[in-house]
Amino acid sequence: MTTYSPKASEIDRAWHLIDADGLVLGRLCTEVARILRGKHKTVFAPHMDMGDHVVIINASKIVLTSGKAEKNMVYSYSGYPGGLSSETYAKLLSRKPADAIRGSVAGMLPKGPLGRQMIKKLKVYAGPEHPHESQAPIVLTFDRAKAR
Repeated sequence: MTTYSPKASEIDRAWHLIDADGLVLGRLCTEVARILRGKHKTVFAPHMDMGDHVVIINASKIVLTSGKAEKNMVYSYSGYPGGLSSETYAKLLSRKPADAIRGSVAGMLPKGPLGRQMIKKLKVYAGPEHPHESQAPIVLTFDRAKAR
């Protein structure tokens, strides 16, 4: 018996729409990373980009549990001496909620060219409107009772 390796022409990509209103950041990002990587498919191959496209709306309404928004910090480094800047998740969520989600998901994907290709399929919007209506996305729902 031989091992099956999927071909690039055999990959079919779907679109998933996720409403992040009231969801916990970490739990949402793990599911999004799983979909972007393609681990939900039966023909998953770790060396290929098998994942689907993900559209996240209402990113500004995402929550962090037990005061982590004020305790946890987000760091960015410019590459220059003394160029380390930090801010809390609460400040980042109020300023750029899409970047908070995108950065969390990117940390859960493979590093290198494969991960950079996967993160391009993630679209995050702070409000309820998005320009991807023509792709007819699959609407995913999560158990919101666990989020609170």
